Amino acid sequence: MSNKITELFNIKYPIIQAGMIWCSGWKLASAVSNAGGLGIIGAGSMYPDVLRIHIQKCKQATTMPFAVNVPLLYPNVKEIMDILVEEDVKIVFTSAGNPATWTNFLKENGIVVVHVIANTKFALKAQECGVDAIVAEGFEAGGHNGREETTTLCLIPMIKESVNIPVIAAGGIGSGKAMLACFALGADAVQIGSAFAVAEESSAHPNFKEKIISAAEGDTKLRLKKLVPVRLLKNEFADAVAQAEAEGANSAQLSELLGRARAKLGMFEGNMDEGELEIGQVSAMLNEIKPAAQILTEIWTEFLQEKKQIENLNF
Repeated sequence: MSNKITELFNIKYPIIQAGMIWCSGWKLASAVSNAGGLGIIGAGSMYPDVLRIHIQKCKQATTMPFAVNVPLLYPNVKEIMDILVEEDVKIVFTSAGNPATWTNFLKENGIVVVHVIANTKFALKAQECGVDAIVAEGFEAGGHNGREETTTLCLIPMIKESVNIPVIAAGGIGSGKAMLACFALGADAVQIGSAFAVAEESSAHPNFKEKIISAAEGDTKLRLKKLVPVRLLKNEFADAVAQAEAEGANSAQLSELLGRARAKLGMFEGNMDEGELEIGQVSAMLNEIKPAAQILTEIWTEFLQEKKQIENLNF
């Protein structure tokens, strides 16, 4: 399949692995890229020197294109950007910040830039800043989320009508059927997080992977809305947050409850009680830990099968 996104990234399939904190190291990124998608190293959970090592190892593990995701609120963002240029990274996904700050710098250094948004206002702003594509991430997504709580089903067509650059759908996508639905809504590609978080190559702790595949419908909720909205998997910490919010806790109190390195404690170190467990609603549909290549192939195969079935329908 060839379209705007496969041509922009020079990849075989319009399937992108999200740059998730504590899950998206060089092993997962290279595995997805080798399978024909676009793998992404998640810089959000890496010190600059660690990121450099992951980029170098990814280059050794694949000759295919890969990207790096950079949250723009990252405290060492200048150092990160310099490393991306020094290591000749070709594609960068930016998120959690103003794309006007770094887009020109990246593009002047020959880097393809994609920005993650959750509403039409910021989609238009990203386009004005000169990004090459956007990721439109719906309410179902894991991790940090939009305050508008707009679902993917509603968000994608609104964004598609508002911009003239390629749109990558994200949020609640973990199957070929969901991918086909996003294409019907106007998406040029899909970005998938949760399904790859449980890949064998994911750097997530085995305890976290097991908790994801045992999750049921309703086990994730959007929490910490007075700070930065984030979708969390139910555990003791998430319950404590819910209770604090119900009692009217302000942002300072929630920040104190959150503390430092809680996502690392849960997702990377495996503390399933006290850790912050960021994952999407689609976790309820995941039931097996598999190689990343198998995950991608199964999604693509189902996409083609469902597409053919719909084309053969007689109305």
